[in-house]
Amino acid sequence: MSGNFAFLAEELGRDPVRTVHSVLHGRVKVRRPVREMVTLPRELAEAEAIVLDDYYPLVYSLVLRPSTRLVQVWHAAGAYKRVGFSRRGLPGGPFPGSNIHRGYTHAIASSELVRADIADAFGMDIDDVHALGIPRTDAFFDAEHLAKTRRDVRDRLGLSADVRVILFAPTFRGNGQVSAHYDYSLVDWQALSDGLEEGAVVLVKMHPFVRDPFPLAADPRFLDVGAEREINDLIMASDVLVTDYSSLIFETALLRLPCILFVPDLQEYVRARSFYHRFEEYSYGQIATTSTELVQAVCAPVVDEVRLTAFLERFMSACDGRSTERVVRQLLPAGPLP
Repeated sequence: MSGNFAFLAEELGRDPVRTVHSVLHGRVKVRRPVREMVTLPRELAEAEAIVLDDYYPLVYSLVLRPSTRLVQVWHAAGAYKRVGFSRRGLPGGPFPGSNIHRGYTHAIASSELVRADIADAFGMDIDDVHALGIPRTDAFFDAEHLAKTRRDVRDRLGLSADVRVILFAPTFRGNGQVSAHYDYSLVDWQALSDGLEEGAVVLVKMHPFVRDPFPLAADPRFLDVGAEREINDLIMASDVLVTDYSSLIFETALLRLPCILFVPDLQEYVRARSFYHRFEEYSYGQIATTSTELVQAVCAPVVDEVRLTAFLERFMSACDGRSTERVVRQLLPAGPLP
């Protein structure tokens, strides 16, 4: 268990009268055990609350008790690339009458601004979207945890404390798990390797949907960390983030780290997926559209502190280290909602 689920389960576990059942699978099309298919409907029917953090087609066709809370704690903070019903009319978007993301009674958001975007994504009334923060961001406000995680991850990867670490973590291309891919040729890896200072290391973390292996794993400048489960831990161990359309920009902003947006296919991505707000509003550092610009940015990363402060206020103002406590108290109390 990881992400928002892990934080919520720990908080709920503090109450001895609460029982938490978890049903976790990594892929939408996974074959479920027969026993689970028999017991799951009963568990869903008896639950006071059902908590989801992603797209779960098994749930949307069910008729739940009127008193059951179906709470979406979406795994991504902020509101960046469009998801759910916000993709209407775009490639891979929902068909008219689709039942995806139907039936949520509550959802959470990382700021007041983001509430409207979440409501649009899930076809909800904005009054049912609550700016309570994102539970898994609580870890970014714990200085002791940050220091320990940075040290532990670097030790595990064989990286000393003084090594400059660049995390390369783009999102996938395609319409979902089945078609997910990343075009490694977008990056001139040799130019990036040649441009790095002595000792610098690039951690390469592909989105979990991407199955194609990193092609330059033998180059000592690059370290494939696809087996690392917790992307938050990798952010904490890094000095610079290179991404594109990933929600990692929001967690990275909490640490005030340089964030380089490498977007050579920006116009194509806008046509295929689009964003909730103007693309420029998501940048508080450098934007690179070519490998040459990427190398220059990685070698001399910049943080625009004014833009970063405005970015955090717009997209992450509800995240303060106590999001988990608020979500449990307000949306997942024992018994009916107050």
